[in-house]
Amino acid sequence: MIPVMIPQLGEEEAQAAAEAVRSGWVAQGPRVARFEQEFATTVGASHGVAVSSCTTALHLALVVLDIKPGDEVVVPSLSFIATANAVRYVGATPVFADVDLATGNLTVETVDAVRTARTRAVIAVHQGGVPFDTAALRKAADGWGVALVEDAACAAGATAYGQPAGTGAALAAWSFHPRKLITTGEGGMVTLDDADRAVRLRRLREHGMNVSAADRHASAQPVLEAYLETAYNYRMTDIQAAVGLVQLGRLPGLVADRRAKAARYQELLADIDGLVPVRDPAYGQTNYQSFWVLINPSYGTSRDDVLAELARRGVSARRGIMAAHLEPAYEGVEHAPLPVTERITRDSLILPLHHALTTDDQDHIVGVLRDLARP
Repeated sequence: MIPVMIPQLGEEEAQAAAEAVRSGWVAQGPRVARFEQEFATTVGASHGVAVSSCTTALHLALVVLDIKPGDEVVVPSLSFIATANAVRYVGATPVFADVDLATGNLTVETVDAVRTARTRAVIAVHQGGVPFDTAALRKAADGWGVALVEDAACAAGATAYGQPAGTGAALAAWSFHPRKLITTGEGGMVTLDDADRAVRLRRLREHGMNVSAADRHASAQPVLEAYLETAYNYRMTDIQAAVGLVQLGRLPGLVADRRAKAARYQELLADIDGLVPVRDPAYGQTNYQSFWVLINPSYGTSRDDVLAELARRGVSARRGIMAAHLEPAYEGVEHAPLPVTERITRDSLILPLHHALTTDDQDHIVGVLRDLARP
Protein backbone atom coordinates (compact mmCIF):
# COMPACT_ATOMS: atom_id res chain seq x y z
CA MET A 1 0.00 0.00 0.00
CA ILE A 2 1.05 3.57 -0.67
CA PRO A 3 0.59 5.08 2.82
CA VAL A 4 -1.28 8.32 3.31
CA MET A 5 1.45 9.63 5.65
CA ILE A 6 4.89 8.57 6.92
CA PRO A 7 6.80 10.67 9.47
CA GLN A 8 10.36 11.41 8.40
CA LEU A 9 12.38 9.96 11.26
CA GLY A 10 15.95 8.75 10.96
CA GLU A 11 19.22 8.07 12.69
CA GLU A 12 19.58 11.66 13.91
CA GLU A 13 16.35 11.40 15.88
CA ALA A 14 17.37 8.00 17.25
CA GLN A 15 20.73 9.36 18.40
CA ALA A 16 19.15 12.43 19.97
CA ALA A 17 16.68 10.29 21.92
CA ALA A 18 19.48 7.95 23.01
CA GLU A 19 21.58 10.87 24.22
CA ALA A 20 18.66 12.07 26.31
CA VAL A 21 18.33 8.62 27.85
CA ARG A 22 22.06 8.38 28.54
CA SER A 23 22.04 11.82 30.16
CA GLY A 24 19.90 10.49 32.98
CA TRP A 25 17.45 13.35 32.58
CA VAL A 26 14.44 12.03 30.68
CA ALA A 27 11.55 14.02 32.20
CA GLN A 28 10.81 17.66 31.37
CA GLY A 29 14.15 19.40 31.50
CA PRO A 30 16.79 21.32 29.51
CA ARG A 31 15.89 19.84 26.11
CA VAL A 32 12.27 20.82 26.58
CA ALA A 33 13.35 24.38 27.42
CA ARG A 34 15.53 24.53 24.29
CA PHE A 35 12.78 23.09 22.09
CA GLU A 36 10.32 25.66 23.46
CA GLN A 37 12.67 28.52 22.66
CA GLU A 38 13.60 27.32 19.17
CA PHE A 39 10.05 26.45 18.16
CA ALA A 40 8.71 29.79 19.41
CA THR A 41 11.39 31.60 17.43
CA THR A 42 10.50 29.59 14.33
CA VAL A 43 6.83 30.64 14.48
CA GLY A 44 7.54 34.23 15.49
CA ALA A 45 6.41 34.07 19.12
CA SER A 46 8.10 35.28 22.30
CA HIS A 47 7.30 32.22 24.40
CA GLY A 48 6.69 28.53 23.90
CA VAL A 49 5.21 26.20 26.51
CA ALA A 50 5.61 22.52 25.66
CA VAL A 51 2.81 20.17 26.67
CA SER A 52 1.69 16.60 26.11
CA SER A 53 -0.53 17.20 23.06
CA CYS A 54 -2.30 19.89 21.06
CA THR A 55 -5.48 18.91 22.88
CA THR A 56 -3.94 19.81 26.22
CA ALA A 57 -2.54 22.98 24.65
CA LEU A 58 -6.07 24.03 23.64
CA HIS A 59 -7.37 23.15 27.09
CA LEU A 60 -4.75 25.27 28.86
CA ALA A 61 -5.31 28.16 26.45
CA LEU A 62 -8.96 28.26 27.49
CA VAL A 63 -8.03 27.94 31.18
CA VAL A 64 -5.73 30.99 31.06
CA LEU A 65 -8.50 32.90 29.26
CA ASP A 66 -10.77 32.06 32.22
CA ILE A 67 -13.41 30.46 30.01
CA LYS A 68 -16.05 28.93 32.29
CA PRO A 69 -19.44 27.20 32.37
CA GLY A 70 -22.05 29.48 30.81
CA ASP A 71 -19.57 30.87 28.28
CA GLU A 72 -19.76 30.06 24.57
CA VAL A 73 -16.77 29.41 22.33
CA VAL A 74 -17.22 29.45 18.56
CA VAL A 75 -15.44 26.57 16.83
CA PRO A 76 -15.54 24.95 13.41
CA SER A 77 -17.32 21.62 13.33
CA LEU A 78 -14.98 20.83 10.42
CA SER A 79 -12.00 19.86 12.54
CA PHE A 80 -10.66 16.96 14.55
CA ILE A 81 -13.02 16.52 17.48
CA ALA A 82 -10.42 17.72 20.00
CA THR A 83 -11.12 21.33 18.96
CA ALA A 84 -14.68 21.15 20.26
CA ASN A 85 -13.84 18.82 23.14
CA ALA A 86 -11.40 21.31 24.65
CA VAL A 87 -14.30 23.72 25.13
CA ARG A 88 -16.23 21.07 27.03
CA TYR A 89 -13.19 20.42 29.23
CA VAL A 90 -13.65 23.86 30.83
CA GLY A 91 -17.43 23.43 31.07
CA ALA A 92 -18.19 25.96 28.32
CA THR A 93 -20.41 25.43 25.29
CA PRO A 94 -18.92 24.88 21.82
CA VAL A 95 -20.91 26.69 19.14
CA PHE A 96 -20.37 25.34 15.65
CA ALA A 97 -19.75 27.75 12.77
CA ASP A 98 -19.56 26.95 9.08
CA VAL A 99 -16.40 27.33 6.99
CA ASP A 100 -15.18 28.61 3.65
CA LEU A 101 -15.46 26.02 0.86
CA ALA A 102 -12.01 26.68 -0.63
CA THR A 103 -9.95 26.71 2.58
CA GLY A 104 -12.04 24.75 5.06
CA ASN A 105 -11.53 27.57 7.56
CA LEU A 106 -13.68 29.87 9.66
CA THR A 107 -14.24 33.36 8.28
CA VAL A 108 -15.40 36.62 9.84
CA GLU A 109 -18.82 36.07 8.29
CA THR A 110 -19.30 32.49 9.48
CA VAL A 111 -18.26 33.37 13.04
CA ASP A 112 -20.40 36.50 13.11
CA ALA A 113 -23.43 34.45 12.05
CA VAL A 114 -23.37 32.36 15.25
CA ARG A 115 -21.80 34.54 17.94
CA THR A 116 -23.99 35.78 20.77
CA ALA A 117 -23.73 37.89 23.89
CA ARG A 118 -22.32 34.80 25.65
CA THR A 119 -19.46 34.33 23.17
CA ARG A 120 -16.17 34.67 25.04
CA ALA A 121 -13.74 33.16 22.55
CA VAL A 122 -13.24 31.74 19.08
CA ILE A 123 -11.00 28.80 18.23
CA ALA A 124 -10.00 29.14 14.59
CA VAL A 125 -8.20 26.25 12.91
CA HIS A 126 -5.50 26.47 10.25
CA GLN A 127 -7.17 23.46 8.67
CA GLY A 128 -4.89 20.82 7.21
CA GLY A 129 -2.10 23.40 7.10
CA VAL A 130 -4.14 25.94 5.12
CA PRO A 131 -3.86 29.20 7.06
CA PHE A 132 -7.03 31.08 7.88
CA ASP A 133 -7.21 34.82 7.18
CA THR A 134 -5.39 35.89 10.34
CA ALA A 135 -5.58 39.63 9.67
CA ALA A 136 -9.33 39.64 9.11
CA LEU A 137 -10.30 37.32 11.95
CA ARG A 138 -7.97 38.87 14.52
CA LYS A 139 -9.31 42.34 13.71
CA ALA A 140 -12.90 41.12 13.96
CA ALA A 141 -12.27 39.33 17.27
CA ASP A 142 -10.75 42.49 18.73
CA GLY A 143 -13.79 44.46 17.59
CA TRP A 144 -16.18 41.94 19.12
CA GLY A 145 -14.22 41.88 22.37
CA VAL A 146 -13.64 38.12 22.26
CA ALA A 147 -10.43 36.13 22.53
CA LEU A 148 -9.04 34.33 19.48
CA VAL A 149 -7.25 31.03 20.04
CA GLU A 150 -5.47 29.62 17.00
CA ASP A 151 -5.61 25.85 16.58
CA ALA A 152 -2.37 25.52 14.65
CA ALA A 153 -2.13 21.75 15.08
CA CYS A 154 -1.38 21.25 11.39
CA ALA A 155 0.21 24.61 10.59
CA ALA A 156 3.96 24.36 11.27
CA GLY A 157 5.64 25.78 8.17
CA ALA A 158 2.52 27.47 6.74
CA THR A 159 2.48 31.24 6.28
CA ALA A 160 -0.08 34.05 6.36
CA TYR A 161 0.66 37.52 5.03
CA GLY A 162 4.32 36.60 4.62
CA GLN A 163 4.82 35.49 8.23
CA PRO A 164 4.77 32.04 9.83
CA ALA A 165 1.33 30.89 10.91
CA GLY A 166 1.00 31.74 14.59
CA THR A 167 3.06 34.94 14.43
CA GLY A 168 1.18 37.56 16.42
CA ALA A 169 -1.32 35.08 17.85
CA ALA A 170 -2.58 35.77 21.35
CA LEU A 171 -2.48 32.02 21.93
CA ALA A 172 -1.65 29.33 19.37
CA ALA A 173 -1.80 25.58 19.98
CA TRP A 174 0.43 23.17 18.04
CA SER A 175 0.61 19.42 17.55
CA PHE A 176 3.61 17.11 17.14
CA HIS A 177 1.56 13.97 16.44
CA PRO A 178 3.08 11.65 13.80
CA ARG A 179 0.53 12.84 11.21
CA LYS A 180 1.98 16.36 11.40
CA LEU A 181 5.01 17.66 9.47
CA ILE A 182 7.26 17.44 12.51
CA THR A 183 6.68 14.98 15.32
CA THR A 184 7.78 14.09 18.82
CA GLY A 185 5.59 10.96 18.82
CA GLU A 186 3.00 12.76 20.89
CA GLY A 187 3.32 16.30 22.15
CA GLY A 188 2.16 19.86 21.73
CA MET A 189 3.02 23.49 22.37
CA VAL A 190 1.34 26.76 23.24
CA THR A 191 3.02 29.83 21.74
CA LEU A 192 2.28 33.38 22.78
CA ASP A 193 3.79 36.81 23.43
CA ASP A 194 2.37 37.43 26.92
CA ALA A 195 5.04 36.69 29.53
CA ASP A 196 2.63 36.50 32.47
CA ARG A 197 0.39 34.02 30.71
CA ALA A 198 3.44 31.94 29.78
CA VAL A 199 4.39 31.72 33.46
CA ARG A 200 0.92 30.52 34.36
CA LEU A 201 0.82 28.02 31.50
CA ARG A 202 4.07 26.49 32.72
CA ARG A 203 2.59 26.22 36.20
CA LEU A 204 -0.67 24.72 34.93
CA ARG A 205 1.08 21.96 33.00
CA GLU A 206 2.95 20.86 36.15
CA HIS A 207 0.33 20.42 38.87
CA GLY A 208 0.25 24.13 39.72
CA MET A 209 3.74 24.14 41.26
CA ASN A 210 5.35 27.51 41.78
CA VAL A 211 8.75 26.09 40.78
CA SER A 212 9.35 23.45 38.13
CA ALA A 213 10.68 20.00 38.97
CA ALA A 214 13.71 20.72 36.77
CA ASP A 215 14.56 23.92 38.68
CA ARG A 216 13.98 22.20 42.01
CA HIS A 217 16.39 19.37 41.17
CA ALA A 218 18.98 21.80 39.78
CA SER A 219 19.06 23.84 42.98
CA ALA A 220 22.00 23.38 45.35
CA GLN A 221 19.66 24.08 48.27
CA PRO A 222 16.42 22.35 49.27
CA VAL A 223 13.40 23.90 47.58
CA LEU A 224 9.99 23.62 49.21
CA GLU A 225 7.54 24.00 46.39
CA ALA A 226 3.97 25.28 46.74
CA TYR A 227 0.93 24.31 44.68
CA LEU A 228 -0.86 27.52 43.81
CA GLU A 229 -3.95 26.19 42.04
CA THR A 230 -5.59 22.98 40.91
CA ALA A 231 -3.78 22.08 37.71
CA TYR A 232 -2.68 19.23 35.47
CA ASN A 233 0.09 16.87 34.47
CA TYR A 234 0.55 17.94 30.83
CA ARG A 235 4.34 17.81 30.56
CA MET A 236 6.55 16.88 27.62
CA THR A 237 9.61 14.69 28.22
CA ASP A 238 13.20 15.54 27.32
CA ILE A 239 13.26 12.44 25.09
CA GLN A 240 10.41 13.86 23.04
CA ALA A 241 12.01 17.30 22.93
CA ALA A 242 15.30 15.82 21.74
CA VAL A 243 13.48 14.30 18.77
CA GLY A 244 11.59 17.56 18.25
CA LEU A 245 14.78 19.60 17.99
CA VAL A 246 16.03 17.40 15.15
CA GLN A 247 12.63 17.49 13.49
CA LEU A 248 12.51 21.28 13.71
CA GLY A 249 15.70 21.44 11.67
CA ARG A 250 13.99 19.40 8.96
CA LEU A 251 10.97 21.70 8.72
CA PRO A 252 12.03 23.96 5.82
CA GLY A 253 12.97 20.98 3.67
CA LEU A 254 9.79 19.12 4.53
CA VAL A 255 7.63 22.10 3.56
CA ALA A 256 9.49 22.62 0.29
CA ASP A 257 9.13 18.94 -0.60
CA ARG A 258 5.43 18.84 0.18
CA ARG A 259 4.73 22.02 -1.75
CA ALA A 260 6.53 20.63 -4.79
CA LYS A 261 4.58 17.37 -4.64
CA ALA A 262 1.32 19.22 -4.07
CA ALA A 263 2.01 21.34 -7.15
CA ARG A 264 2.56 18.16 -9.17
CA TYR A 265 -0.73 16.72 -7.92
CA GLN A 266 -2.49 19.94 -8.91
CA GLU A 267 -0.98 19.77 -12.39
CA LEU A 268 -1.90 16.11 -12.88
CA LEU A 269 -5.46 16.63 -11.65
CA ALA A 270 -6.11 19.81 -13.61
CA ASP A 271 -7.88 18.16 -16.56
CA ILE A 272 -10.08 15.77 -14.54
CA ASP A 273 -13.53 17.31 -14.42
CA GLY A 274 -15.14 17.34 -10.98
CA LEU A 275 -12.00 17.14 -8.84
CA VAL A 276 -10.97 20.31 -7.00
CA PRO A 277 -7.62 20.05 -5.17
CA VAL A 278 -6.76 22.25 -2.21
CA ARG A 279 -4.64 25.30 -3.08
CA ASP A 280 -2.97 28.25 -1.38
CA PRO A 281 -5.28 31.07 -0.25
CA ALA A 282 -4.58 34.51 -1.68
CA TYR A 283 -3.08 35.74 1.63
CA GLY A 284 -0.74 32.85 2.44
CA GLN A 285 0.86 29.51 1.72
CA THR A 286 -0.18 26.10 3.02
CA ASN A 287 2.36 23.55 4.18
CA TYR A 288 0.13 20.80 2.69
CA GLN A 289 0.03 18.84 5.90
CA SER A 290 -2.97 17.23 4.22
CA PHE A 291 -3.64 17.26 0.49
CA TRP A 292 -7.37 17.03 0.08
CA VAL A 293 -9.52 16.90 -3.04
CA LEU A 294 -13.17 17.96 -3.19
CA ILE A 295 -15.35 15.82 -5.45
CA ASN A 296 -18.06 17.63 -7.43
CA PRO A 297 -21.11 15.85 -8.87
CA SER A 298 -19.69 16.11 -12.39
CA TYR A 299 -16.96 13.64 -11.45
CA GLY A 300 -19.54 10.85 -11.47
CA THR A 301 -18.21 8.65 -8.62
CA SER A 302 -18.93 9.06 -4.91
CA ARG A 303 -16.18 9.76 -2.40
CA ASP A 304 -16.69 6.45 -0.62
CA ASP A 305 -16.49 4.49 -3.89
CA VAL A 306 -13.29 6.36 -4.75
CA LEU A 307 -11.77 5.43 -1.38
CA ALA A 308 -12.73 1.79 -1.89
CA GLU A 309 -11.19 1.62 -5.36
CA LEU A 310 -8.02 3.37 -4.25
CA ALA A 311 -7.64 0.82 -1.45
CA ARG A 312 -8.28 -2.06 -3.86
CA ARG A 313 -5.49 -0.74 -6.07
CA GLY A 314 -2.95 -0.25 -3.29
CA VAL A 315 -3.51 3.35 -2.17
CA SER A 316 -4.23 4.27 1.44
CA ALA A 317 -6.32 7.45 1.24
CA ARG A 318 -8.59 8.92 3.93
CA ARG A 319 -11.97 10.54 4.13
CA GLY A 320 -11.91 14.32 4.25
CA ILE A 321 -11.81 16.27 7.48
CA MET A 322 -14.40 15.12 10.00
CA ALA A 323 -17.40 17.15 11.13
CA ALA A 324 -17.72 17.02 14.92
CA HIS A 325 -21.44 17.82 14.93
CA LEU A 326 -22.13 14.58 13.04
CA GLU A 327 -20.38 12.40 15.62
CA PRO A 328 -22.27 10.58 18.40
CA ALA A 329 -20.50 12.64 21.06
CA TYR A 330 -22.36 15.74 19.79
CA GLU A 331 -25.64 14.10 18.86
CA GLY A 332 -28.57 16.33 19.76
CA VAL A 333 -26.49 19.48 20.12
CA GLU A 334 -28.30 22.40 18.53
CA HIS A 335 -26.39 24.25 15.83
CA ALA A 336 -26.89 26.61 12.92
CA PRO A 337 -27.05 25.12 9.41
CA LEU A 338 -23.59 23.93 8.32
CA PRO A 339 -23.97 23.22 4.61
CA VAL A 340 -20.35 23.81 3.59
CA THR A 341 -19.02 21.76 6.49
CA GLU A 342 -21.28 18.86 5.57
CA ARG A 343 -20.37 19.15 1.90
CA ILE A 344 -16.63 19.04 2.58
CA THR A 345 -16.78 16.16 5.06
CA ARG A 346 -19.03 14.14 2.71
CA ASP A 347 -17.35 14.85 -0.62
CA SER A 348 -13.63 15.16 0.06
CA LEU A 349 -10.75 12.78 0.50
CA ILE A 350 -7.13 13.08 1.56
CA LEU A 351 -4.47 11.71 -0.80
CA PRO A 352 -1.04 10.42 0.23
CA LEU A 353 1.57 13.14 0.63
CA HIS A 354 4.88 12.61 2.43
CA HIS A 355 8.65 12.59 1.94
CA ALA A 356 8.72 9.02 0.60
CA LEU A 357 6.02 9.56 -2.05
CA THR A 358 7.51 9.07 -5.52
CA THR A 359 6.45 10.42 -8.89
CA ASP A 360 5.46 6.87 -9.84
CA ASP A 361 3.24 6.75 -6.76
CA GLN A 362 1.57 10.00 -7.75
CA ASP A 363 1.10 8.83 -11.33
CA HIS A 364 -0.55 5.65 -10.06
CA ILE A 365 -2.85 7.53 -7.66
CA VAL A 366 -3.95 10.02 -10.29
CA GLY A 367 -4.37 7.17 -12.78
CA VAL A 368 -6.92 5.53 -10.48
CA LEU A 369 -8.75 8.84 -10.09
CA ARG A 370 -8.74 9.31 -13.86
CA ASP A 371 -10.17 5.82 -14.40
CA LEU A 372 -13.06 6.57 -12.05
CA ALA A 373 -14.05 9.84 -13.72
CA ARG A 374 -17.30 10.02 -15.69
CA PRO A 375 -16.52 9.59 -19.43
